[in-house]
Amino acid sequence: MSDQPIEQPQNVPGKVQKQVSLRFAKAWEITIKSIKIRLGRSLITAAGIALGIAFYSSVRAAGLFPSTAIGPEAIAAGHRQQWLAVMALMVCFVGIMNSMLMSVTERFKEIGTMKCLGALNRDIVMLFFLEAMMMGLTASFTGWLVGWLIVVVIHIFTGGFQPSFIAGSVMEMLLSTGIGVAITLMAAIPPAVRAAQMPPAIALRSSI
Repeated sequence: MSDQPIEQPQNVPGKVQKQVSLRFAKAWEITIKSIKIRLGRSLITAAGIALGIAFYSSVRAAGLFPSTAIGPEAIAAGHRQQWLAVMALMVCFVGIMNSMLMSVTERFKEIGTMKCLGALNRDIVMLFFLEAMMMGLTASFTGWLVGWLIVVVIHIFTGGFQPSFIAGSVMEMLLSTGIGVAITLMAAIPPAVRAAQMPPAIALRSSI
């Protein structure tokens, strides 16, 4: 090891110093700690996502089985179920956004401290997006699995299960999980932008 002292960067008047962005590995570590600290709120948010996706996936999965019901009434019933599934996703979207906004409010001082230490706006946005993506991915897959299992069990007991249903279920899994993650990320945009644009001094003075 060299005994030479480490040269520290000097602040030169009129010269803009280089800003270092938050590394992804460190952002991921902060996200994990944040979810653990607010585990109760995270589980409630994830449960809302899972229930919305479970209802949506159960409606989609039921359409993979051949139906003996025909006629205008059967078609209208199918349309009503699809509309209810869409409404469930919209309620899920609003619930996620509300939960994330409350999370921002609870973390005013934390956000202000990070910005005072040099965190950029994009770093704050990345932290909220990582948190939303982790919850969305886990909860959406769990919701799809619950909805899928309910439909499968019902059709097994009613004698309507078909082996070809498994092949179609793979695409439904990807679709349901993708929709859940997309809804979660879109719902996280307003809270993330609000947190990123918050002046550090105001954030540090805030009290909850």
